[in-house]
Amino acid sequence: MKNKTVTPKQVKEMLHGKKELALLDVREQGAFAEEHQLLACCIPFSHMELKLDDLVPRRATRIVVVDEGPPDNLRLAEKAAERLAGFGYPHVAIMEGGIDAWRTSGFELFSGVNVLSKAFGEFIEITYHTPRISAEELKAKFNSDKKPVILDSRPQDEYHHMNIPGGIDSPGAELVYRIHDLAPNPETVVVVNCAGRTRSIIGAQSLINAGIPSPVVALQDGTMGWRLAGFQLEHGQKRYAPSPSRSGLDRAKTCAARVAKRFGVKRVEPATLEAWKREADIRTLYLLDVRLKEQFEAGHLKEARNVPGGQLVQATDEYVAVRNSRLVLVDDTEVRAIMTASWLTQMGWDNVYVLAGGIGDAPLIQGPHIPRILGFKKGDSLSPLELKETLDAGQSVLVLDLGTSIQYKRRHIPGAWWGSRSGLEHGLPRLQPVDYLVLTSPDGILAHLSVKDVESILSALTIRVLEGGTKGWVEAGLSTAQGLEHLICDANDVWYKPYEHKEATQEAMRGYLDWEVALVDQIKRDGDAGFRSFYNSVDRQ
Repeated sequence: MKNKTVTPKQVKEMLHGKKELALLDVREQGAFAEEHQLLACCIPFSHMELKLDDLVPRRATRIVVVDEGPPDNLRLAEKAAERLAGFGYPHVAIMEGGIDAWRTSGFELFSGVNVLSKAFGEFIEITYHTPRISAEELKAKFNSDKKPVILDSRPQDEYHHMNIPGGIDSPGAELVYRIHDLAPNPETVVVVNCAGRTRSIIGAQSLINAGIPSPVVALQDGTMGWRLAGFQLEHGQKRYAPSPSRSGLDRAKTCAARVAKRFGVKRVEPATLEAWKREADIRTLYLLDVRLKEQFEAGHLKEARNVPGGQLVQATDEYVAVRNSRLVLVDDTEVRAIMTASWLTQMGWDNVYVLAGGIGDAPLIQGPHIPRILGFKKGDSLSPLELKETLDAGQSVLVLDLGTSIQYKRRHIPGAWWGSRSGLEHGLPRLQPVDYLVLTSPDGILAHLSVKDVESILSALTIRVLEGGTKGWVEAGLSTAQGLEHLICDANDVWYKPYEHKEATQEAMRGYLDWEVALVDQIKRDGDAGFRSFYNSVDRQ
């Protein structure tokens, strides 16, 4: 059956409409980061089964699929459309000509990832004149009598990797919730930082919008700016902003109420939410718990998915793919949900709500959210020890690792080759003939999903999946290798953060920071962002 197509102009019109739409770019993340449409969500063909149910939960959603377009011959959009149809998504169209046609139609293309959120941070700084402090100015305050409180607005894993000396971790949506006991003296300067610019700006402006009495500033260019100024960072720290005291929580709730009124944050009663759940086949509904991971796993609503509020604002496209859908945010006190909703409202989302009363006394379940994997079927497998014996015996077997290139580079089974699923069609025939092929991935799931792909290309080959994947190999006490040593296709599956570059790191950081600042002008030319300003002359209320 021939796939339905739409033109770039038609897609542009859809993006400005009020109907639900999921614009899915199915290229690998590295290719996506080189250039893509502003409002596209990256769901690589290689990981579709793992991401679709969370990101596009309603099967009747209108979907447009995008790939590179000619002269690229991977046909990813066609393959993705067929796979979507097989998963029960009936309203799928392919954008004619892919990214190349979007470009020749005169529309903007963006580099990087989470671009809408990054551009939003720059928009906020310009709109609200968010105050900032340079690395040099902050360093000078270290030796003063009135030392500032430095709050790192990133998740714990990023903070643990590197942080400003003395900084305390308090991810974005946690700032207004936890600040009042950390800076009780109104004369204490509060500095908010992240790795670059966005979460520094949003975090500082959150505290300002909340009306805390202390002076608040964003650290200009975050940890990257600190490093570029020649200053040392801390590594491996675990300092964390404590939960608020009773009085601290009362003050946080007062601040959140002020923010809700100013930005028109909408609340939804539990009974209405239940009615919306019954309409889930008519209207897409996301129920997002914006608390920290450990709090979510201690007890959450059954249908909720955990997306800490700061990250939801920082990388909205990684968690919500359907435009014009309903978003209901939930926590335990409403503070973090309100702060997150205020930012999504300013970002241009119309249907964002806070669950009144939070989780309240509703029945809760424990543990992490477990995504539904579409089309999962286990293939024939062998144990790590069986594979080790086979390799040691010199049998004609080849191991193919389907994890990310970063994961493969960090550790892989000695002698294993690497490839992404999207590159299998052209990469597999280049391998030397073997009697059978063993597929692996970090936990084995992606390997099982890839069996059919490999069978369609090498039908005569015996295929096995490593039990437990590469993790199972490691847990069996078997040795691993490092490096990108055996590749069947280009390692363009991931985007590297500026400080992850092994060479010319400073140049990469400077280029990244310049890119962030320049986004404001580019989104003006594009015209699709829809950011909203609530600025008034008395910004600190």
